[in-house]
Amino acid sequence: MSNQQFATKVIALTGGASGIGLATSHLLASRGATLSIADANGAALDTAKSAIVSAHPDTKVLTTVLDVRDAAAVEAWMAETESAFGRVDGAANLAGVIGRSIGHGTLADQDAAEWDFILGVNLTGVMHCLKAQLNRVTDNGSIVCASSIAGLQGRAKNGAYSASKHGVLGLTRSAAKEVGGRGVRVTAVCPGRIDTPMARNAAQIAGKGDKELGAKHEKSMIDEVALKRSGRAEEVAHLIAFLLSDESTYISGNAISIDGGWNC
Repeated sequence: MSNQQFATKVIALTGGASGIGLATSHLLASRGATLSIADANGAALDTAKSAIVSAHPDTKVLTTVLDVRDAAAVEAWMAETESAFGRVDGAANLAGVIGRSIGHGTLADQDAAEWDFILGVNLTGVMHCLKAQLNRVTDNGSIVCASSIAGLQGRAKNGAYSASKHGVLGLTRSAAKEVGGRGVRVTAVCPGRIDTPMARNAAQIAGKGDKELGAKHEKSMIDEVALKRSGRAEEVAHLIAFLLSDESTYISGNAISIDGGWNC
């Protein structure tokens, strides 16, 4: 791929200040993209912008503190992005949360407030983003949404997160059908166990704060992976960049796994 394949493109990202989102922001910047990065964590967002501009001094970066559960705020972010740069060529909807009971809370004990929080960010938040993006993205543009291996299979003690990620696939497929006539592609990535702050936190939550139990939970997941290791955020970023690029112009409506052979 060309090192500057995004030189004429404006890409909007949520969850862009950490983990997969930050790795994607850095990769797109290295390939010439103009970026509009949103994240709920303002301090992390400031740090991310400084790091991106330091590594890629010519990159234009707009940052916005954003709670994707707020439809009006999402619309305002996309309107500001379009106003600042004159266009939006693609988007990566990567913001996500795991909740406090992953790995040990069953559906029979599901807390309603936690359910609302997880579905609000992971699913309704993606809907808000798509709603604000679909009519703005230029013809032949691309939108990538974050699902998960949990969106492809059921997992005990993971009900709310799994439901949210299954829902993202429904949104992705529906959106792809709606905008395909303009050449706009909508896809979902389904990461497995990726070494990110959120994944490390999930292991500790599953271990109920006990580091040894958390490590056992981690090992039990890695044992299911054909490659016997966690993925790296940069590996997922490369897939997202491919799907946003002009090298994936006949891929749309797909849920693409990147899980080291977990779900095979």
